[in-house]
Amino acid sequence: MSTRRPIHAALTATAVGALAAATLAAAPAAAAPPDGRGTTELRVATYNLSLNRNAAGQLVADLETGTNDQAQTVAEIIQRVNPDIVLLNEFDFVEGGVAADLFRDNYLEVSQGGADPVEYPYAFVAPSNTGVPSGFDLNNDGVVGGGDDAFGFGLFPGQFGMAVLSKYPILEDQVRTFQNFLWKDMPGALLPDDPNTAAPADWYSAAELNVFRLSSKSHWDIPVDVNGNTVHVLASHPTPPTFDGAEDRNGLRNHDEIRFWADYVRPGKASRYIYDDKGTMGGLKPGESFVILGDQNADPLDGDSVAAAIDQLLDHPRIHDPLPTSEGAVEASALQGGANLAHRGDPAFDTADFNDNAPGNLRADYVLPSKDLRVLDAGVFWPLQADPLSALTGVFPFPSSDHRAVWVDLRVHG
Repeated sequence: MSTRRPIHAALTATAVGALAAATLAAAPAAAAPPDGRGTTELRVATYNLSLNRNAAGQLVADLETGTNDQAQTVAEIIQRVNPDIVLLNEFDFVEGGVAADLFRDNYLEVSQGGADPVEYPYAFVAPSNTGVPSGFDLNNDGVVGGGDDAFGFGLFPGQFGMAVLSKYPILEDQVRTFQNFLWKDMPGALLPDDPNTAAPADWYSAAELNVFRLSSKSHWDIPVDVNGNTVHVLASHPTPPTFDGAEDRNGLRNHDEIRFWADYVRPGKASRYIYDDKGTMGGLKPGESFVILGDQNADPLDGDSVAAAIDQLLDHPRIHDPLPTSEGAVEASALQGGANLAHRGDPAFDTADFNDNAPGNLRADYVLPSKDLRVLDAGVFWPLQADPLSALTGVFPFPSSDHRAVWVDLRVHG
């Protein structure tokens, strides 16, 4: 559901200031009008802010106070990045958008650490598959119930959910959600196999596959009106490719959750099988602009994801990879050592701090625009330890999140 409210004060760009100058380029003007050529500069970001809680209602209780330390810290990071559109991963779903409203009112619209407040008059939240009981023994441990037997792992419905905040209007009547799309309905789905039987792809029974949803949270297509130009915000948060066994059920699901967007943005036969929660078939139309956002839980070279899972997007003919980097990630990899020393990928691209333990730090979070959107700049909010703003990201146990905010500046053509 979308929530909308009037802007009570003029929106201004975040004044990053001297402390952040080495960390973050100046953000484009908020909700800026198009220039004389009919184009708009747009900053889009994704941030897994780990604001999920362990019990239903706990997030609302924390956000009602306006003084929760973690919420203040992640809000300051968002204020300093100052995106025009941002996807929040691991933000518990609360009916009616209550949590999103509280986060905006009590944290984002209040200066945190001297940063300028930021106002998002538009938001979208919707139910998540996390914590929704399936009624089946999906992990095959002989017991039905618990987070691992939900459609997406969670201790209560909506845990680890998502929210999209925007300075530009969300076209509410055109939003598409794919919470109920069944995994088996994807042609060539990588359904997991029980290694203890001779039958193929039989980890899940036929009865389970008839209800098993592809999305561990959901997939959302949220069209945003950017000064008369529509940009489709494609938001998701695939399951981590871990916490399973030899059948690799989570790794295979992660691969196909990523594949969903690769098919969705390819017009014609490739996306013809897709249906949304209202029964409308197909993906994007040719020429439509989009940005894929989210913690994809997949690194191109390292970690536990299925080989080439994220390459389905990075090598896609319609997608541009801006390759955002940070100096802080390079520093963290060197200081932590351990598993990071064996990585094949350049640590400059890392977006998640998993310390020196397996799998080490990874590139997990992505902002991937369509090629018709010109990339102006990109980065990861991961300051060097010498930068006072590094207190916002910190080291384990993190004051904010084990993930970093990733942003890309785009030029949207009229």
